[in-house]
Amino acid sequence: MNTATLRLDIVSAAQAIFSGEVSMVFVTGKIGELGIAPGHSPLLTMIKPGNIRVVFPSQEEDVFYVKGGMLEVQPYIVTVLADSVVRAHDIDEAAALEAKERAEKMLAGKATDVDFAKASAELAEAIAQIRTIQRIKKKKN
Repeated sequence: MNTATLRLDIVSAAQAIFSGEVSMVFVTGKIGELGIAPGHSPLLTMIKPGNIRVVFPSQEEDVFYVKGGMLEVQPYIVTVLADSVVRAHDIDEAAALEAKERAEKMLAGKATDVDFAKASAELAEAIAQIRTIQRIKKKKN
């Protein structure tokens, strides 16, 4: 490992998704947006549903969608323990839009507190997936 890169491991309960050297990692933590470069101070935080943007030493990028989880940062090692994770280009855009509409309808109706919490969580997840898809499309154009 050289000091210009980080080792990044992204794993879910089901499998290891990514492991390799990167130049920079961007993720949304509970405390806000985080940019993690080599030599970053140690950190442990929960992560929100959203995307993880990875910049490789070649300056190419990859984007992953995480449903939530934990992020551990050491000066040259970053570990993401995700509830679930997929590469952004594998997200089903139609399903995400449908989930968003369904959650918005639940929120517009007279829902109970439990339904409201569930619908709010589903809406946040669908919006995060849609934003991830839009980021990929914007990057391609």
